[in-house]
Amino acid sequence: QVQLVESGGGSVQAGGSLRLSCAASSYTYSRKCMGWFRQAPGKQREMVAFIYTNAGSTYYADSVKGRFTISQDIAKNTVYLQMNSLKSEDTAMYYCAADAKISSCVTFSPAEFADWGQGTQVTVSS
Repeated sequence: QVQLVESGGGSVQAGGSLRLSCAASSYTYSRKCMGWFRQAPGKQREMVAFIYTNAGSTYYADSVKGRFTISQDIAKNTVYLQMNSLKSEDTAMYYCAADAKISSCVTFSPAEFADWGQGTQVTVSS
């Protein structure tokens, strides 16, 4: 099992930026699909952004396209989520997730992901 440690959450005003980091405890290529879900109070966990680590292909929810960018530093076994032009509706707990199955980067079903971080809170005030 891969341990994932998140950092970078916090509070920011609407229009501001934050960068989340997710450091994996082992070689990220063993986890082909890595990225972020988020969950707001009373809502289901939803896909935000993912990267297929072998090829660097990226996937985004429509709600964050053009504002969020996911990237990876293979040498550091770390995935980043740069969040710009933040909106109040981006307020949620953000969870890093990873899985060895390529198919996880197709379905983006939380139930398919084997590895999870502890979560980091992002609060955007308007």
